[in-house]
Amino acid sequence: MHILVLLRMAPAVVEELEVAADGKSLDTEFLRMIVSESDDHALEEALILKERYGGKVTAVALDAPEVDDTLFAALAKGADRAVKIVEAPPDASTNAAAKVFSDALRQIPGLMPADLILAGTQAIDDLDGLIAPLVSHHLGLPFVGIVTGVTCDAAGAAVLTREFPSGVHGEFDCPLPAVVGVQAAEKPPRYVPVAKVRAVMKSQSIESAPSPPGAAAAALEVVQLAKPEVAAHAEMLEGSPEDVAGKLCGILGERGLL
Repeated sequence: MHILVLLRMAPAVVEELEVAADGKSLDTEFLRMIVSESDDHALEEALILKERYGGKVTAVALDAPEVDDTLFAALAKGADRAVKIVEAPPDASTNAAAKVFSDALRQIPGLMPADLILAGTQAIDDLDGLIAPLVSHHLGLPFVGIVTGVTCDAAGAAVLTREFPSGVHGEFDCPLPAVVGVQAAEKPPRYVPVAKVRAVMKSQSIESAPSPPGAAAAALEVVQLAKPEVAAHAEMLEGSPEDVAGKLCGILGERGLL
């Protein structure tokens, strides 16, 4: 089984984000980039499948600050190959990034055919979660998203556990090859010691491949970014439930909402 995992870098939100001097972008001087959480779960699910059924795992990422650390960590965790796509537009939209991924998978030797292509459902800067479905569209492959478990049967198909609201789960039979959007792996992403990552840096390498020509930049222009303004418009209603309900109805009535 050959499994591809698409990795994206996203801003770490441990520190407060700051707007750059141009007013249109984030200040990158102190901005730390980390692998998207759901993509980390996609990698973990791929490694679980490798341990269960054998085969190989290839991690593929778009070039970004600190992406080398992420790819070496993927190798240290058990991935067999790491590929970095360079020269992609730095402000590529989700649609453009999906096209870069899809074209690169076709053109970089040894990536296709693949049995499964896994990607996270969302990223902190891509809440629509469209990378995986757009890649499936470009490659002409079936897609199932919000997946929390993957198994394979003897007939060469995958059984995908999909999460629904209210704690409901459903199982879908999906022919392979397929693209899967992983919401969460069956187990938490494994920890890899820094010493092991450093050892991998000395013994293995990351392949670099140019972005396929024709990749488009973001279709929308950012006119202005601004931090939320601090205001003091909250009014705390005190008293018994009946008093609070009466005051609330009065406020809503004054504003023409009742």
